[in-house]
Amino acid sequence: MRNQLSRIMVTAAVTGNLTTPDQTPHLPVTPEEIAEACLGAAEEGAAIAHIHVREPGTGKPSMKLEYYQDVVARIRARNRSLILNLTTGPGGRFVPSEEDPKVAGPGTTLMRPEDRVAHVAALRPEICTLDLNTMNSGGQVVINTPGNVRRMASVIREAGVKPEIELFDSGDIALLQDLIADGTLTGPQLTSFVLGVKYGFQPSPESVIYARNLLPADAAFTAIGIGRAAFAMVAQSVLAGGHARTGLEDAVFLDRGVLAPSNAAMVAKARRIIESLGSQVMPAAEARDMLGFPALGRDPSSRPS
Repeated sequence: MRNQLSRIMVTAAVTGNLTTPDQTPHLPVTPEEIAEACLGAAEEGAAIAHIHVREPGTGKPSMKLEYYQDVVARIRARNRSLILNLTTGPGGRFVPSEEDPKVAGPGTTLMRPEDRVAHVAALRPEICTLDLNTMNSGGQVVINTPGNVRRMASVIREAGVKPEIELFDSGDIALLQDLIADGTLTGPQLTSFVLGVKYGFQPSPESVIYARNLLPADAAFTAIGIGRAAFAMVAQSVLAGGHARTGLEDAVFLDRGVLAPSNAAMVAKARRIIESLGSQVMPAAEARDMLGFPALGRDPSSRPS
C-alpha cells in the first residue's frame, strides 16, 4: 500500500495530438505559442512540460524536427530548470480502407519505429513518452507491437533519455513487465495511466488503485484523466500515491461550461487541488534531483540573490 506523496510533480501537457482549434481558441499551435504555454505552466508550478508540435498553418499534428527544435530552443533560452518530455505517440495510427481492410486508408500515420523517435535522438530531452497500447481509438486502431516498442526503446536508451511509459489498460502493464524482465527497460520506471479513452482504462478510483497495484513496487506513476475526468484524476492520483498532470491535451474546460483560458490556468487549478489534499507541488529543480537529471545551469532570466 503506497502512502500519499507529500511532494507532487506536475506535468503540463500543453497541446497534444487530438485536441483541435475548433474545440478551444486557446490551444497553442505555433512553436512560439507552444513554448510560451510551457513557460507559463512552469510559472504556475509545472515541473515537466509534455510537448507535441503542430503545423502552424493548420493546427494539425506534426512530427517535424524543426518545430521541436524551435520549441526546445525557446524554452531553454528562458528556463533551464523545466524538465522537457517529448511525445513519441504520433506515427502509430492505422485506419483500414473501406474496400480492403488490410490496406491503409486516409488518416493512417503508421511509420517506422525509429522515425517516431528521431526527434528524441536529435534533441535528447530529459524524458520522452513510450506508449505500450495497441487498442481501438474511435473508429481507428493504435498499434504499438512489442517488437516496435523494443525498437523505439533502444533508440531512447542510446540517447540517454528516460522513457515515461504510457499505459492505457492492464494488458499494457503486462507488456511493461515483460520489457523489464528482458532488460529492454531498466531502473525504476516512470509511468502514467491514461484514463477516459473510450476503450481503455475508465476513470475511477478503482481503476487507479488496480493499475497502481500491478506496477513494480519502485515505479512512480501519474493518473491522467481525459475530458471531464481531468481534475478528478489529479485528486485521485495524489490520493493513491502518484503525481499529477493537466493541460489542454487532456481537457479544454477549467470548470463546467468554462473554457480554460490557458495551460497555466489549468496548472494553477491542479496546484490548488494538490494543496487542498495536504501535499505540495514539487519545483522543477527538486524534480530534476529526484529523477537523477543534471542541472542545466542558472535560468537566463534569474538574478543573483
